[in-house]
Amino acid sequence: MPRDLLRRAVGRVRRAVTRTAPATSAPEPLPVLGYVVAGGGGAHPASAHVRVVRRVEHLARTGTAEVREVDPEAFVAGADDTPYAALLVQRDILPRDLVAPFLAAASSRGVRVAAEVDDDFFTDSGRERLARAEYDPDRLASIDALVRGADLVIVSTDELAEVVRPIARRVVVVRNALDPTIWTPGEPVVDPDLPTDEHRVLYMGTLTHGDDLALLRDVFTDLTTADGTPIRLEVIGVTDEPEEPAWYRRVEVPDGHYPAFARWLVDHRQRWRAGVAPLRDEEFNRAKSDLKAIEYTMLGLPAVVSDRPSYRAARDHGVLAVPDDASAWRDAVRLAVEAGRADPGAARWVRDERVIGDDGDTWRAVLLG
Repeated sequence: MPRDLLRRAVGRVRRAVTRTAPATSAPEPLPVLGYVVAGGGGAHPASAHVRVVRRVEHLARTGTAEVREVDPEAFVAGADDTPYAALLVQRDILPRDLVAPFLAAASSRGVRVAAEVDDDFFTDSGRERLARAEYDPDRLASIDALVRGADLVIVSTDELAEVVRPIARRVVVVRNALDPTIWTPGEPVVDPDLPTDEHRVLYMGTLTHGDDLALLRDVFTDLTTADGTPIRLEVIGVTDEPEEPAWYRRVEVPDGHYPAFARWLVDHRQRWRAGVAPLRDEEFNRAKSDLKAIEYTMLGLPAVVSDRPSYRAARDHGVLAVPDDASAWRDAVRLAVEAGRADPGAARWVRDERVIGDDGDTWRAVLLG
């Protein structure tokens, strides 16, 4: 083909390609999720990490959303004009007199507000129990005002949803799940304090569980295995009583916020043969979640729990749920200690359904659509 004809053919092809090639468009900006929790700079209470922080960090890690910790006063004053897709506020973090202005500022900007609660802050018995754990009236009033004014309330159990539903506009249940980046076991550390003459059982929790601890007195007093080896209860948190009774031992963990604490537990999991989670038959406890059962199971420990609605799903997947009888509890603890490792069905359930990223899409969907 003559060169001039060849040049004309090439030109026609180039023009055709140019006309038909799709224009390259800029990527859609990620939705921005703002959140308000206690603490800052990564140092937050355990409840904030479990229910909010670990989940928003997962959204950021997976490129699902941009997440920002919000200064509520700057938001109300207009100094923070970020176009948030939604704002998530946990529990009582807003001072009582800031709740109404915060909700009004969000409404005026067309930003949905979701409240997050994971305890019964609303019934008379729940308030009485929380007052014993140093919740003052202003904190409880702040939660009540937030829940009543928010567009959405996220709770951790069906039972808590029933408590909240009469005063909230909309309630969604998102069950607790663990962050695999801090809960996935690696090689345990070499622990010079590993027991050789006793078996240890772990009970951990917040100060709201002080009354539940008393249920274990008759369980662990002089408890031994069939061969006579003592079974010793070790407690992390739960109580601030100054005197340590003879039937349990208090364990102090290194200073650090929740991720460091979780990793310490994972590293030292060989210290214990089982974990326990007693719950009194009280209105407040009926709204509790099964967090302890899934944490113990993630540590590879068999969990022994009270046979309460909180642990119904855990029981159905192999966790030992025990009625209110000291003899039944002693037998169950012995059985768990002799097993020394989590039930395979329970371990599979936690791994497949109670790990962030594998526990469904409800949380992201209700906040970001």
